[in-house]
Amino acid sequence: MPVERTLVILKPDAVARRLVGEIISRFEKAGLRIVGLKMVKSSAEQIERFYPSSEEWLKSVGTKLLKAYQELGISPRERLGTDDPVEVGKMVKKKLVEYMTSGPIVAMVLEGNRAVEVVRKLVGPTSPHSAPPGTIRGDYSIDSPDLAAEEGRVVYNLVHASDSASEAEREIRFWFKPEELV
Repeated sequence: MPVERTLVILKPDAVARRLVGEIISRFEKAGLRIVGLKMVKSSAEQIERFYPSSEEWLKSVGTKLLKAYQELGISPRERLGTDDPVEVGKMVKKKLVEYMTSGPIVAMVLEGNRAVEVVRKLVGPTSPHSAPPGTIRGDYSIDSPDLAAEEGRVVYNLVHASDSASEAEREIRFWFKPEELV
């Protein structure tokens, strides 16, 4: 069925920069309907549970960072002490937990025709420096992997968006009780 639901989280940098209304407006203007919305100050344990800990996920995340480092000419062995994708993924997850607990977040469930796909297009690529103008990350994020690496943190990219319908279902159940959805 093309009408689906997806989870979006406006990360601490979006909230701190007062972009919540602007970002929500982008989703609504695209025809998506808000069916759940809340501001949360997450605990480290909550974020630790939200992001997967499977070797597959850690390897995927680690591989993405290693690829970014390669493109930027950064030696992961010098910077991180390893080039093992799973170990790098564990480091990324730790920094992600720190980032996601650094301030409040806004979690929302959006509904609409091909909601997952539409949201992913509106948000743009994960790495803001390669996000085209017209996307949320391209218009509002000023971060890059090289700056994040220099500062020893994750990339501040404003928004988390579910990457598939099945992942959206899991993520929605994590953040919202059924009675919280309209």
